[in-house]
Amino acid sequence: MKPKIFVTNDDGIYSPGLKAAARAVMPLGEVTVVAPTRQGTSMGRCLRGGRDEILSPIEYEIDGTPVAAWHIDASPAMAVKHGMDILFAEKPPALIVSGINYGENLGVHITHSGTVGAALQGTVRGTPAIAASLQSDFQYHFKYGEMDWHASEHHVRFFASMLLNRKMPFDVDVLKLDVPASATAETPWRLTRLSRQPYYKSVVDNPGLDSKIGDARLLIKVDHQTLEPESDIYAFVVDKVVSVTPLSLDLSTRVDLAELETLLNNNE
Repeated sequence: MKPKIFVTNDDGIYSPGLKAAARAVMPLGEVTVVAPTRQGTSMGRCLRGGRDEILSPIEYEIDGTPVAAWHIDASPAMAVKHGMDILFAEKPPALIVSGINYGENLGVHITHSGTVGAALQGTVRGTPAIAASLQSDFQYHFKYGEMDWHASEHHVRFFASMLLNRKMPFDVDVLKLDVPASATAETPWRLTRLSRQPYYKSVVDNPGLDSKIGDARLLIKVDHQTLEPESDIYAFVVDKVVSVTPLSLDLSTRVDLAELETLLNNNE
């Protein structure tokens, strides 16, 4: 029996990046695609969707090969949740692949990411996941554009094969892959930690109470002086290698709880 692989994204069912993700893992197992009907960028892990929404089948082909596919007008995480509840009610898939996203997901901003949110939602039932992103211009963050997916497909396939054949250590629920636009299949990868820096910065010129959300301009701003060498941003921006960041569903701080308890109980 081929392993079952659930492919999803946050850019919507018609995204070329979704097809690239499906193409990457088709040699590894039986692929099922479930994705939002519309663009769901920056929805994080919100579970949004109308109570009457259902999975709608869609004709879907990868290089002439039909693939089972559905879409639903819901947030990325909700699409994964409902897809798992309906299509994998008895047994979860062996792997979830979310992406390939238009635009890198780096640093403290990843909780915004619908790509990461969808991957994390899928791991609730114990299925390992990949959240894959390819560097792209801002203009493609909310609309599809021509991209070279070959390198990102290669790296998604490599890590998908690894997750299907090796059990990850406890607390490694998602592998977050960020592929530079300049990457090739030969570009090395590096295990990284999330940078505590923001990667994107929102700027409103002449801010005032009448400023609109849409007035904000998005910039990439990296503080190289304080950038952590082991971080995803450093690997991606400075060394231009593929950043592979292990993520956990557990958002608990790593502080020593006894030390924190002493601090909280100190009334002096």
